[in-house]
Amino acid sequence: MLLPGPKLATCLPTFKTLMSIHPFLRPFACGCDLSTASQPSLSLSLSLQYIADAIDPPYLPLGLSEYPDNLRMSVSYKYWDDCVEPEDMESMWMDAEVRKEWNDVGEMMGQKVHLSRDPDGEPYVTQVEMKAVAKIVVHRHFNSQLDPDMICAIAEISSGRQIVAQQYDQKNKEIRIGIMQVVPEIAEWLVRELGYRNFNIEGNPALLYRPFINVYFGAAYIKWLSCCDGKERSEEFVIRSYKGGIKKASHKSTRDYFQRYLSVRESLTPKREQGMYDNNSFSRETLSTRTIAGEEWSYWDSRVSPPDMEELWNNPNVLMEWTKSGERRGKVRFSHNSENKPYLSRVEVKAVAEIIISRYFSSRGVQSTALAALAEVVGMRFVNGVRARTGLMGIDYATAAWLYKDLGYRAYEVKSVDDLYNPFVSMYFGAAYLSWLSEYEGRQRSHNFIIQAYLGGPEKVNLQETGPFWTKFQEALSYYDDPKKDSGSCYIL
Repeated sequence: MLLPGPKLATCLPTFKTLMSIHPFLRPFACGCDLSTASQPSLSLSLSLQYIADAIDPPYLPLGLSEYPDNLRMSVSYKYWDDCVEPEDMESMWMDAEVRKEWNDVGEMMGQKVHLSRDPDGEPYVTQVEMKAVAKIVVHRHFNSQLDPDMICAIAEISSGRQIVAQQYDQKNKEIRIGIMQVVPEIAEWLVRELGYRNFNIEGNPALLYRPFINVYFGAAYIKWLSCCDGKERSEEFVIRSYKGGIKKASHKSTRDYFQRYLSVRESLTPKREQGMYDNNSFSRETLSTRTIAGEEWSYWDSRVSPPDMEELWNNPNVLMEWTKSGERRGKVRFSHNSENKPYLSRVEVKAVAEIIISRYFSSRGVQSTALAALAEVVGMRFVNGVRARTGLMGIDYATAAWLYKDLGYRAYEVKSVDDLYNPFVSMYFGAAYLSWLSEYEGRQRSHNFIIQAYLGGPEKVNLQETGPFWTKFQEALSYYDDPKKDSGSCYIL
């Protein structure tokens, strides 16, 4: 049934506003000249009716009083079980603080758990629940490389931890939704370009209201910001960019946001835990002997294919090391540091590099010692990478996907960012990128150029300055060079 005439007439200004905000609404105008229209035509009536009845609601901003009720989005969750998967509920119940909080208010395992509501009746997550969600997401999908308290603080100041919070940024013409105030277009970009594909939100942005999905994409954006443009970024840059975009990282409009973030974060993080995520926590002094993590991803065999594992067992140095540490075929443990982060020994790094070079790059002249040294410097041999750098070789998904699709490096398939946590896959694309850089723009490049370009991109190389990275690389080469060779040599290709 069509909207009544008077009500439809009052919708005309709103429809003009919506069309100016969202370009994808313009086709619904059916050729009407809205700039001169004073009374809604039949075609405009049908257009408005179509929007009222059928439009995908997540694209319409909430909280704007001029929007008619039938154009607003209706997302309603009563229970946790309505907006999370069963395995997520299991993980929440396993958190001791969450379990105590839920038991104290009469919730029972096996039954639906009520969401908390504010005085206006809006559902929100408590601080205890928020911290649990952040920890679970970071552990599952980001290999504990991000600080859960950073995520919690952003959720606190951005949305007040409200699940269905939604704001419209008139200046940037974008909507921010959910606990982390994620922009749907950014989330889709993270899926499409950066390989964050654990949740399929394309065509269904309403999924972003679900706490675990929203935090996942918020965390993915934080990780990208922390190393955007190939630079290690400060916490202040990340937080202010999260609020206003990279261009506003030093703008006065994001200054107060960062100050509020610092205040909230300090209240969330006990003194004894502060500094846990500092860069210094990745120093080599923290590396320890091989330990048992007790989790599936603690094993080589869970990440690496059987043929690759067989190649490692056939390496005499690896065989000696693994035999000495009591490893068994089918269940070889990664070494772990004092913070339980998995890493490769130098023997393992060198073996993986030699296998990749002998298989795929023997005619390219790429040296296995150069690859091993890069793993030492870029990712400090950590399986998951360091901070925002992904995997053993620090190769991000966008670069790996480009090498795979456009340059034909297809020995290993890379479907998502998770594939790059396989040491062989990371080493392969690291070697491919190194090979491409060696002849960047059709010219044979110097060692200094290649190493600088590997870290920051070829457009940002400054050959007048060698920088600390080049010095560290030369030092790392000494760990892997054949002692029979000239100790003064430094070669890559």
